[in-house]
Amino acid sequence: MIELHPEIIEKDGKKQFVVLTYEEFLAIEEALADADDLSELRAAKKEEHDTPSISLQEVVANLGLSK
Repeated sequence: MIELHPEIIEKDGKKQFVVLTYEEFLAIEEALADADDLSELRAAKKEEHDTPSISLQEVVANLGLSK
C-alpha cells in the first residue's frame, strides 16, 4: 500500500488541488502502470484461452532440431 501525505490547496473555500512529494507521485504512477499491465495481461489470457498451442519439445521435434 502506498502511504501518501497529500497537501490540499483550497480555492474560494473549496478543495481544488493536491500536492504530493515527487516520490509519492512516482509510486502512484508505477502502481497505475502495474495495474494497467495486469489488466492487459488478464484480457490477453482471456482472449487466448482457446488458442491452440504446442510445446517447445513439439516445435523442436517438428523442426528436426536437437537440444
